[in-house]
Amino acid sequence: MSSEHVTEMLTDGDLDRIIQMAWEDRTSFDTIRSQFGLTPGEVIKLMRHHLSTGSFKLWRKRTAGRRTKHQALRSFRFGRFRAPGQRD
Repeated sequence: MSSEHVTEMLTDGDLDRIIQMAWEDRTSFDTIRSQFGLTPGEVIKLMRHHLSTGSFKLWRKRTAGRRTKHQALRSFRFGRFRAPGQRD
């Protein structure tokens, strides 16, 4: 299934949530894949299409070196990261 076809099947709410999750430092591409069925490459194509050129470049620069965007490279395995000062 092509990435254009996959994104056509998503609602506006789904697209907004995927873009929000992609911007979050602690949300991995694996989490996006499990919730929406999009590969990292499809997320990149979606972001390229829905963001301005400048925003897309900033996002790619930000996510390119992030270990937290790839679950296998994370320093923690289960649950989600919580800062020591974060409330419940």
